[in-house]
Amino acid sequence: MDRLDSMRLFVRVAELGSFSAVAQQNNVARSVVTRQVAALETHLGTKLIARSTRRLSLTSAGATYLEKCREILSLVEAAEASLTEDRQAPRGHIRITLPFSFGIHQLMPMFGDFMTANPDISIELEFSDRRANLIEGGFDLAIRIGDRLDPGDVARKIGSSQGVVVAAPEYLQRQGRPKHPSELLKHECFGYLLAARSSWAFVIDGKTQWFPVTGRLEANSGDALLAAAMRGLGITNAPTFMAEQAVRERKLEILLPKFPTPELGIYAVFPSNRYVPHRVRTLVEYLAQRIESQLRTVNELPREFRILPESHSDGDDGEIGGWN
Repeated sequence: MDRLDSMRLFVRVAELGSFSAVAQQNNVARSVVTRQVAALETHLGTKLIARSTRRLSLTSAGATYLEKCREILSLVEAAEASLTEDRQAPRGHIRITLPFSFGIHQLMPMFGDFMTANPDISIELEFSDRRANLIEGGFDLAIRIGDRLDPGDVARKIGSSQGVVVAAPEYLQRQGRPKHPSELLKHECFGYLLAARSSWAFVIDGKTQWFPVTGRLEANSGDALLAAAMRGLGITNAPTFMAEQAVRERKLEILLPKFPTPELGIYAVFPSNRYVPHRVRTLVEYLAQRIESQLRTVNELPREFRILPESHSDGDDGEIGGWN
């Protein structure tokens, strides 16, 4: 019995709660996994996993041993990596969970360029706007956008995202233009299912304030809400990276430019119990540099390209719509 291999399999069984799932992940027969764990239990002289027809659960000894195994395996990986990584090009497989819209609009070109520059790296992407459990899902990395991290998250901030409130000219001609966030309650505002749907946040006098909104359309896709807004059905609150092209093409207009939405952080989040491999650290550093470069490019554009006049302003308050 290879002790370390058995420990690795035991950790994965404990995390996934299934011998079959671990066997599938490792491309081996289920019997191989069960024999390895059973051999480990025999070596230790104690039961680690309580088996039943419906579920697996750790014994008290198994729970204690699990944490020790994680520590040991992390130290082994770190020790081996420290001797080889700095002398070798990054290689291996990276499994990532990331949000749909940001992943497709922004990150896919970066991943393509990264893989071209690093031919020994393969990437597996799982798009979801829900927060996956990195350990249970077997992920090496998560990309998340939000105003805060969850307790216990191990993360690096790699950029920031700004939201913008937009509507189509046709909608504004029919329903008028809100001049203050408090007026949004009179309008058809689309709700994003995975966020606070009944109110939107704005920064006023340096403080975040929430204003109620209502509407008949909700979706778990920002792209779907943006498409509905472009059809003149209502108002949506979208990240600038999604709305920018439609604004430049005058399909959408920016509303309430004097009241910016709070900035959201873009984070690379790592499994809390694992050493971060060289290949993952290399990718995160690359993404951070690319995102920073994109932000710098936007900030360096001439003002007339960064801030777009609203074509249907009443002209009484001099409002300008643009990328704040």
